[in-house]
Amino acid sequence: MNQSPPKLSIVAPCYNEQGGIEEFHRRASAAAKEVVGEDYELIFVNDGSRDATWTVMRKLVALDPRLVLINLARRHGHQLALTAGLEMCRGDRILTIDSDLQDPPELLAEMWRLMSDERVDVVYGLRGERFGETRFKRSSAAVFYWLLQRIGDAGIPGNVGDFRLMSRRVVDVLKAMPEQHRFIRGMISWIGFRQIPLRYDRNPRFAGSSHYPLSRMMILALDALTGFSIAPLRMASYAGFLVGALGLLMLVYTLGSWATGRVVDGWTSLTTIVLILGSLQLILVGLLGEYVGRMYIEQKQRPLFTIDRIVTQNTESPTTAQPKQLHASRDGR
Repeated sequence: MNQSPPKLSIVAPCYNEQGGIEEFHRRASAAAKEVVGEDYELIFVNDGSRDATWTVMRKLVALDPRLVLINLARRHGHQLALTAGLEMCRGDRILTIDSDLQDPPELLAEMWRLMSDERVDVVYGLRGERFGETRFKRSSAAVFYWLLQRIGDAGIPGNVGDFRLMSRRVVDVLKAMPEQHRFIRGMISWIGFRQIPLRYDRNPRFAGSSHYPLSRMMILALDALTGFSIAPLRMASYAGFLVGALGLLMLVYTLGSWATGRVVDGWTSLTTIVLILGSLQLILVGLLGEYVGRMYIEQKQRPLFTIDRIVTQNTESPTTAQPKQLHASRDGR
């Protein structure tokens, strides 16, 4: 027998959040009840946590019939964990939020009001002050968004994350986008429809330390830059033209010196030029390989994620089904 979808789904990826997941559950539940009463669901996605996060989540689901737990078979990363939650959610409106409480769940009421009053499809959180973050992280984020806005083709707003309230039709379009290397905030901007910001100040983490080290930040930045722009390839062409022009100038200089009887020597300068050209070629080949590699991975058409089990208050189902089959099963439970 089909159940009607709830008015609201809250989707939260979780990785090593044993110290804060209970407080997040309490605040997210309170925020949802303030807006829609009891007509909501919480989707917590365990992204291969190595601490007691899954154990704490199992205790919570035993007490909350509106909580749905998704345990991924391994760590897939934040963006794919969020994708898994979006694939399974059923709400008419969907709030995506991190479970570390840097983004306040209490802003849901204002987001809901803006979406209704302005008749928009997305209300996204625009970060103001970023408390608890290092100067390096703030400055590197500023450089990243500055670069993305200038070379990207999706109109991605600066200084935003994945904290946003979306309509069902936006999520349905997002689910139809199959790419493996996902930059979800960029994909949502690409979708279009009316989207407006809600400015807020970001809090420090409630517990623990950041699970997004520099290496993962760089991978996410690379996914964003290569997923929404071919400008890096164009810049490679421009660099090739520039080096070619410099080479022609040096050729003219060399021939002119030879014609006037001046000796052109200096093996150190020649070696320097060869090293510079060789380095540039390797960089350009690596850049081209990055795009080709992503095409190769996309052509494999592997599932975006694998789910170990789905747990609700009354059911626990180990599964090897595909994401679309899982969603159909939830709709008909």
